[in-house]
Amino acid sequence: ERQLAEGPAQVVPGRATTADGSVDDYSGVFGVTGSTKSMLPEGTRRTVNKKDGYEEICIPAQAKAVPGAGERLIPVEEFGEFCQAAFDGMTHLNRVQSRVFPVGFKTNNNMLVCAPTGAGKTEVAMMTVLRELEQRIQSTGVLKADEFKIVYVAPMKALAAEVTEKFSRRLGRLGLVVKELTGDMQLSRQEITDTHMLVVTPEKWDVITRKSSDAALTSLLRLLIIDEIHLLNDERGAVLEAIVARTLRQVESMQTCIRIVGLSATLPTYKDVAVFLRVNVDRDLFYFDNAYRPVPLETVYLGVMGTNPVKVKASMNDITYRKVLERVKNGHQVMVFVHSRKDTVKTGRTLMELAGKENVGDVFSNRDHPRLPVWDKQVMVSKNRELRELFAGGFGMHNAGMLRSDRNLVEKLFAEGLIKVLVCTATLAWGVNLPAHSVLIKGTKIYDAKHGRFVELSILDVMQIFGRAGRPQFDSSGEGIIITTHDQLAHYLQLTQNALPIESRLMEGQVLPDHLNAEVVLGTVRTLREGIAWLQYTYLYVRMLRNPMHYGVPYHEIQADPTLYGRCKELVEGAIRELLKAKMIRYNAETGNIHPTETGIVASHFYVRYASLEVYNEFVHATMSEADCFDVLARSAEFENVVAREEENQELMALLTNACPVKIKLMMMEGGGGILIDERTKINILIQAYISRAQVDGFALVADMLHVVQSAGRIFRALFELTIKHGWVTVASRLLSLCKTVDKRVWSMQHPLRQFGNVIPQEFLGRLEEKELTLDRLCDMDPKEVSLMLRQNGAGVLIEKYLKQFPYVEIKVEIQPVTRTVLRVTLRLRFPFTWADRVHGTVEPRCGRSSRSRCPPPTPTTAPP
Repeated sequence: ERQLAEGPAQVVPGRATTADGSVDDYSGVFGVTGSTKSMLPEGTRRTVNKKDGYEEICIPAQAKAVPGAGERLIPVEEFGEFCQAAFDGMTHLNRVQSRVFPVGFKTNNNMLVCAPTGAGKTEVAMMTVLRELEQRIQSTGVLKADEFKIVYVAPMKALAAEVTEKFSRRLGRLGLVVKELTGDMQLSRQEITDTHMLVVTPEKWDVITRKSSDAALTSLLRLLIIDEIHLLNDERGAVLEAIVARTLRQVESMQTCIRIVGLSATLPTYKDVAVFLRVNVDRDLFYFDNAYRPVPLETVYLGVMGTNPVKVKASMNDITYRKVLERVKNGHQVMVFVHSRKDTVKTGRTLMELAGKENVGDVFSNRDHPRLPVWDKQVMVSKNRELRELFAGGFGMHNAGMLRSDRNLVEKLFAEGLIKVLVCTATLAWGVNLPAHSVLIKGTKIYDAKHGRFVELSILDVMQIFGRAGRPQFDSSGEGIIITTHDQLAHYLQLTQNALPIESRLMEGQVLPDHLNAEVVLGTVRTLREGIAWLQYTYLYVRMLRNPMHYGVPYHEIQADPTLYGRCKELVEGAIRELLKAKMIRYNAETGNIHPTETGIVASHFYVRYASLEVYNEFVHATMSEADCFDVLARSAEFENVVAREEENQELMALLTNACPVKIKLMMMEGGGGILIDERTKINILIQAYISRAQVDGFALVADMLHVVQSAGRIFRALFELTIKHGWVTVASRLLSLCKTVDKRVWSMQHPLRQFGNVIPQEFLGRLEEKELTLDRLCDMDPKEVSLMLRQNGAGVLIEKYLKQFPYVEIKVEIQPVTRTVLRVTLRLRFPFTWADRVHGTVEPRCGRSSRSRCPPPTPTTAPP
């Protein structure tokens, strides 16, 4: 109050200034209930705006680190002649890469590099790849390509695609083949054999290394690069722990040299991560703080006060507009990140409307841009009405739902400066290198179908988005702004300022039994003692020793047992009990021996949770109908977080009526209130609606459907394998048909030609089904007959074209007796269909050869009758 009486408030570094002029003592300390308080950097400003209802904390950009004595930038010429082609266009490494060079390229040591986003960690990965290649070059200059495999583990499919494109372009000059292997990109065995470097997601590599059938691939592994390893703190971190532990044990058991390289953003417990990776902390651990960022980053955190969601959202829109307007007036471009495709349009329109109300539309206008006439013609050609509408005001939108041509156009317009404010989703931060001076995250709540609720934006996404702030060629600094609710303000401050330690997630979510089962199936854990040894290779063990209280280990226990052998034994025995309950292992308590069962093998290979196997053991039987199969699928533990919401009932009932040909067991509400749509019914409806290609409108329903579909095909294949093991042929055939149904999105009662998609008019396909014209009948008819049956001239020619491309096999069998106990069986196979790469792909799975080659003719085999 005294300060207010004396005049306008002066912002004092290290003190909190409120909008009404009052000043609070502020020592740069922040924290949340139950957490350790941490110091914020010097110069941090904290403003409480009571009028607009938000608190703002601004952390200044950190000054660039001063070069040390004798520090120099490594010229590209110091790499071998063979490797220099990978650095085409570069003359020197940057400071981070130069510091890492002696260990990264001159040794085979495991290493961990922690550096800010944009500091050049990709080049660190590249030099470790080149180190491996240089060791495989013969004296004649020929690369021994069949002696090694390199695996790059990227946290997301979008990042995997970006890494694949970048490494393919640069290593292709050296004759190396780089391929992506994720849930979206499948490779045949032959393609994997011909590939030198695989870019995978953690889950995909976990599945591959679980199978002994892929031992030939894993035995060739010589370099494992794990990007964003700070995701150990994420719920997927347990997968990273399993991968690293399995690799370390492989090194010891097979006496092979596999180099592990960890790449990470700055994190507080980097020494513990280094110990986990078996990195020499004094020699091979590199930690670079934000002073090494190529463009210094100023960060602003805004926490909107209030509990009314509508008012909070309106406040966020208003604050976003104010921040954007201020920066555009200063001549900067801004990227606004939102969390749904629809919100890119809504936020863009809201910003335009607010600018119109205040008559400041000219600030965002691109009318004075010299190249506007050229680009305006291209924008007018686009069929995207919202894109044209926003561009007229100097705004843009970018999301994965737009056509690729429209996304490319928006990226070019922003790069040219015709779009001042680009509203986009996180796909732009992951897949496209398009920086701006300022980036702003509007809201941090995103819907996660896996949890069935809205969750907070992950630190990985925040760091990736902030990594787009600042243009190295034009800006001396960048700015990252995050607008969240007030209760999450301290959370994001702690995450981004490295105040929260990276803890293990292996004990959470009941994932420990699943990972233990994978080791039992692989054969690396055969006794209780080996199970305890495996656990001691995990990050969980490292953190239990360092921070025992977090994992429920009391002080007296660690005093009595410093190595925590007893606690590890207790954890492994608990996991064994769960696996026994699910009939996934056999365990002898006296000897400690552990053996996998057929059920455990299926669960490991198909990545099915042990809780699901408990359900399958109870409900899978030899006389299951198609409806029973869908009901069992809906009971799977993978979908335990799917929530049934009352507001979705109307749309779900419409889908049930129009898109669900398989009967669903329905329950009635008490008192005759109508049909009760519970979680199992919702999952059943969504998977059937997906197969039927039904239109789903609700945002949460679309996300839930995608979540269900990601696992449905895999679970049906697991159920198929289980029924095969039991010898239940009829239900196995039914499940195999459902596997194809989910994969191709075509019901078994529909015409097979529907698999060609929209190239055949729906009208024709409907008449084929109406007339019951099977493939065999169509093969016996000429095009004129088909046109007559379909009542459409020329239809027969179109049907004949795709009929010839439909995979078809002719089999002839000859059996001759050789002796009284031996028969000679000769199979003659003929494939009388036309191969088309667009339809059939570029690989024949049955023989793993290129589409240009054909399987060799069969040779007669002699076998017992």
